[in-house]
Formats: sequence, C-alpha cells, structure tokens
Amino acid sequence: MLLDRRTLAGIAEGSITRVLRRWRRPSVRSGGSLMTAADVLAIEAVEPIGEAEIDDAAAKAAGFASREAALASLAGREGDLYRIRLHLAGPDPRLALREASELGDEEVGVLAARLGRLDARRPWTGATLALIAAHPGRRAPELAALLGRETLAFKQDVRKLKALGLTESLEVGYRLSPRGEALLSKLPPR
Repeated sequence: MLLDRRTLAGIAEGSITRVLRRWRRPSVRSGGSLMTAADVLAIEAVEPIGEAEIDDAAAKAAGFASREAALASLAGREGDLYRIRLHLAGPDPRLALREASELGDEEVGVLAARLGRLDARRPWTGATLALIAAHPGRRAPELAALLGRETLAFKQDVRKLKALGLTESLEVGYRLSPRGEALLSKLPPR
C-alpha cells in the first residue's frame, strides 16, 4: 500500500487514523505492519465498507476535508472499498541499522551469507551494490538498464538490500548507507 507524503505526515502527527482504498484484494492485513519511508505503521483493521459508510467524520479521519473530497479521490478506481485503521508503531528499524558503519568480522560474515542466499538463483547483489555506489541518486530505470534488468524486478531487489540496511532511498534513486559502504569495502570483489 503506497501512502503519499501528506498522508504519512498526518499519520505521524495523529490527525490521520484511517486510509480509504479501492482494491481487488487488500495489500495489507489486520494485525500486520507496514514499513514506510521513515516509520513503521501498525495495521489495526482492514474492513470492507460501502460508500454510504463514509461521512464527513470518516473522511476527516482519512485526511480529507469532506465526504465529497474522499469519494472524489476514490472515483475511477476499480475494486472494493476498504477502510484501513492504522497508527504509527515506531521508527523504521532500518534507519538505525543502516547508520551502523562499524562492522565486525562476525557481522560481515552474517551479511555475506545473507547476500549469498539472495544470489542463490542468480548473482545480483554485488553488481547492484557496486552500481548504486558508483551512481548515487540515479533513477531506478537507468540503473536497471545498466544491468540489463526490468525496472520493477530491480526495485524489488534493491528493497531486499534496504531491508538489510545496506541502501537507502533518495528523492530520486538510491545510495549506499554507511553500513552498505562499510560492507562493500570489506567484501572481496564479486
């Protein structure tokens, strides 16, 4: 579930406690969590609703000025209507992880093993890390093309590196985190 900056800011300050979506099937589940650009959100409930259940109060809880504004934002989208109740659960643990630039031999070994498992089908981690290091801030489609890859698959792989605290997303493109730079400097060329 993608959330725009305005919505994320409203959730962080507590003024937005609901999100309205039309989906063919929900992309989040009750009791789950969602990693966003800066924080982790707790998904309290995912409830199918009808348009009649959206009144001005429900629209305001979702960050809209009125019922009409909420319905207008959903117009033209396919799928069933859902109300997602959520709240800020805490900071994204990847933020602290990626700042950890002091890597001991044991941690380097653990990360190298994780990268090895990611490379099991097809080696890609070393080339991707090196490419991001060489081209920070470059658009994902351009980076993917340099590797001869589809953009969506490339982005999915970069998210795997981000989950390990090795990369971070920029307004445009990516860069290695301090942890990623430290790891890359300690790994043998791949």
